[in-house]
Amino acid sequence: MTLPRLKILLAAPRGFCAGVVRAIDIVERALELYGAPVYVRHEIVHNKFVVDDLKAKGAIFVDELDEIPPGDRPVIFSAHGVPKAVPQEAQRRALFQIDATCPLVTKVHMEAKRHFEQGLEIIMIGHKNHPEVIGTMGQLPPGAITLIETPEDASHVNVRDSAKLAFVTQTTLSVDDTKDVITVLQNRFPNITGPLKEDICYATTNRQEAVKSIAKQIEALIVVGAPNSSNSKRLVEVGEKSGCPRGLLVQRATDLDWPTLQGLKTIGLSAGASAPEVLVNEIIDAFRLHYDVTVENVVLREENVSFKLPRELRGPAEPSA
Repeated sequence: MTLPRLKILLAAPRGFCAGVVRAIDIVERALELYGAPVYVRHEIVHNKFVVDDLKAKGAIFVDELDEIPPGDRPVIFSAHGVPKAVPQEAQRRALFQIDATCPLVTKVHMEAKRHFEQGLEIIMIGHKNHPEVIGTMGQLPPGAITLIETPEDASHVNVRDSAKLAFVTQTTLSVDDTKDVITVLQNRFPNITGPLKEDICYATTNRQEAVKSIAKQIEALIVVGAPNSSNSKRLVEVGEKSGCPRGLLVQRATDLDWPTLQGLKTIGLSAGASAPEVLVNEIIDAFRLHYDVTVENVVLREENVSFKLPRELRGPAEPSA
């Protein structure tokens, strides 16, 4: 049987960013140095495949610190960052804590603290209940940061003193949508202080621009990523807003709905910053069962960013007391 032809435009950059690589390396290095179990508060990154792989190696994922028994086992905080109260509680319980917060998220934490120390009221642009937003807002006392999500929110937000105002943003937002929110804020509050360098991370920006570059050439965009991954969901939205008629977010090849994927000639494929390349290849292999597939790499730019591991993981492990 002759299979119909399909061209897959493989957007690059895609998949793991430096912060995700660092976070996974932290868990694996802790297991190597200290043995299992190693505890991780929340998903280290938003990807079930990655989490399940780390579980198999000896990582135990918990929702809160009170699930961790007393002892000298490492406890790792996820790449999204945590409220200030979490490391304080870990210290109170004398837990061996290791922080896997992405350095670019830490940058936003430091900006917020600096604005607060300067007496500025802070507006955060982000998604309610996202772990990164909870972590950033939790760096300061309740009420110090006001969260907004949309341009409409920006047009109605009330502030105490427009001359003493700053904003920060979640790192995984849509670049274009965030610009719209910032424009409203700057029009309303011309003296508002923004980041010295934008908060949306390089990887989020690069992956969105790569998707934009192929959007008008494809009939569907498939993004490999988790349903709770903000940057993955934004890729689907960006693709559709940039001219692709249909965007799909899938975790694995088994999520593909083949009756709706018939008759295609050209599709785009990308992956969120927490999705490993093995899952991208799994999707391509699945399409090969239904189509005569040609893969074309569309490389917008190369990435060469890397982040150091925390100091406590760079040397040999100290023997337990």
